[in-house]
Amino acid sequence: MPLLRRAYELWRELEHSAGERLLIITGCVDAGPATGAIVSGSLQSCTTFQLPHEVLDHVALHRRFPGYQFPSEIVGVYQRDGGFLLSERCIVSYVVAAQSIGAEVHGRERVSEWKVERSHVLVRTQRADYLGARLIFTAGAWSSLLIPKLSPLAIPERQVMIWTQPLVPELFKLGVFPVFNMEGEEGRFYGFPIYGIPGFKIGKYHHLNQPVDDLNSLDRESYQSEDEDVLREGIRRYFPNANGPTLALKTCLFTNSPDEHFIIDSHADIPNVYVAAGFSGHGFKFCSVVGEIMADLALHGGTRHDISLFALNRFR
Repeated sequence: MPLLRRAYELWRELEHSAGERLLIITGCVDAGPATGAIVSGSLQSCTTFQLPHEVLDHVALHRRFPGYQFPSEIVGVYQRDGGFLLSERCIVSYVVAAQSIGAEVHGRERVSEWKVERSHVLVRTQRADYLGARLIFTAGAWSSLLIPKLSPLAIPERQVMIWTQPLVPELFKLGVFPVFNMEGEEGRFYGFPIYGIPGFKIGKYHHLNQPVDDLNSLDRESYQSEDEDVLREGIRRYFPNANGPTLALKTCLFTNSPDEHFIIDSHADIPNVYVAAGFSGHGFKFCSVVGEIMADLALHGGTRHDISLFALNRFR
């Protein structure tokens, strides 16, 4: 929670710099059985950090947000300050902000190797060699290809999301439908109101449990008989008024650590190399503060933020 609070501050700073809205506040619902991991974890955070919240049973949830139709065993923790980020615009805004203070951004330049030379780090691409005092890796699903020791710790997984045309669109519009994170008998689903394109968006964590061993052979297609059916199961049961025609299916990647907490640390053997990886499908909201942490580490060798939870040595 301390990191999330700082992330909010930094997102607002970026919005001010960019002159556009990037963080959309919708409220959020963490839902599941009262004794389940999502609800109990959410309540613990709310209590520990004195976050405004309400606990709503399935009847109260439906009354407040009619798009939700949960069974009686599901309760929800509603927090008014939750929302979502416009991720593509956030990335563009950060690139523009970085360039404005002197950063060079090199696109389409694949790293072929890196190594330590004396007290510096050499990075070689197909275009040039770069020598620096310190190096930060934030390579996502490709992290273990660049740092082999991460192979068992940052594992790519195929993930699919669906956008549907709701049968009752007004129930899923911005302002009346909060983002959600919920666990049911079928697994754990997450989703968003209609925004940008005319569709209700939903995904399922660990979609088909498909680790990706070879990123070059990743299947980017999405299939009705497999991918869509998994997601429709959740829509039909929990959000039946969203169960209209398919507008889009999209395949992406999660990169999971064994405990699904982040990996943010210096390299185990090379102290002037730093890595942020294994964000396990819930890292983007934190990337504003993760950027600050990585800058702290590279410039000062430490950070004001408590990142002990994310240390590499926890997996020994």
